[in-house]
Amino acid sequence: MFEQRSSRKVGLVGTGMVGSSFAYALMQRGIAGELVLVNDVVDRAIGEMMDLNHGLSFTKPMRIIAGDYPDLAGANVVVVTAGTAQRPGESRLNLLTRNAEIFRSIVPKIVRYNPEGIILIATNPVDILTYISLKESKLPPAKVIGSGTILDTSRFRFLLGQYYGVDPRSVHAYIVGEHGDSEIPLWSLANIGGVRLQEFAPLKHKKYNHEDMNALFVSVRDAAYEIIKRKGATYYAIGLGLLSIVEAILGNYRSVLSVSTLMTGQYGVTDMCLSLPCVVGANGIEEVLTLPMSKEEEEGFCQSAEKLKSTFASLP
Repeated sequence: MFEQRSSRKVGLVGTGMVGSSFAYALMQRGIAGELVLVNDVVDRAIGEMMDLNHGLSFTKPMRIIAGDYPDLAGANVVVVTAGTAQRPGESRLNLLTRNAEIFRSIVPKIVRYNPEGIILIATNPVDILTYISLKESKLPPAKVIGSGTILDTSRFRFLLGQYYGVDPRSVHAYIVGEHGDSEIPLWSLANIGGVRLQEFAPLKHKKYNHEDMNALFVSVRDAAYEIIKRKGATYYAIGLGLLSIVEAILGNYRSVLSVSTLMTGQYGVTDMCLSLPCVVGANGIEEVLTLPMSKEEEEGFCQSAEKLKSTFASLP
């Protein structure tokens, strides 16, 4: 018999910088009753458990333990950040062969002990690893989610907010497709407070400049490379992005988030995981939204899918 599902139990497989950043954010937000930390180096999980537990007098009560895969039983969602790190100058897709082997070991163990839970993948290249996790788990597509372009979308909104001098929470814009070099900015739908950028720019005594916008997108697309070059890894922002997805699941918020999921014919794309805005709730992916993209954006999305399919096909 598997443990009865808690309404607020979260598992974490991988307690490196991304995993520990997520765990710290989760503890501070106070939305989970229990967090189980699993890591191949057990002492690392124990150390993170001790450090987090020592801060519980400053937060809402919760149970934080270092465990193994059987301890994941009953979790609503298991977040997977395990895998080898991206090296300076290395593309996300070059990570694939190394991390695919790791995931083919991890995912079946998660499902063995927690067959009803949602799996949330953060390891890069996240879209293909989400696809591999879906195949290995044999779970419904709604229950295997990749963090996808949630971080790229946040970077996009931050830089647009900075450029136009507004709170990034008032910016509504998405990055879709691959979480990587072929990702697509949806300029045709980007707006601030419901006002398209072309109309908003004059309100800030600016011109809508295509060169500036393209440079801004390049900064979004290449942000990870720039951060890795300077500090070795990115982890704070993606930790918060994972928190937003987990919060939507635990609270059944039905939040619209740009996450990676299996395409089933959207824009003609099938049999690969990519990011589109999705409604996320207690059941995982509740709905995949198809947006009125421009012709160029739709073509870019399809090209992004073909690139991922080609890369997946090259796996040993």
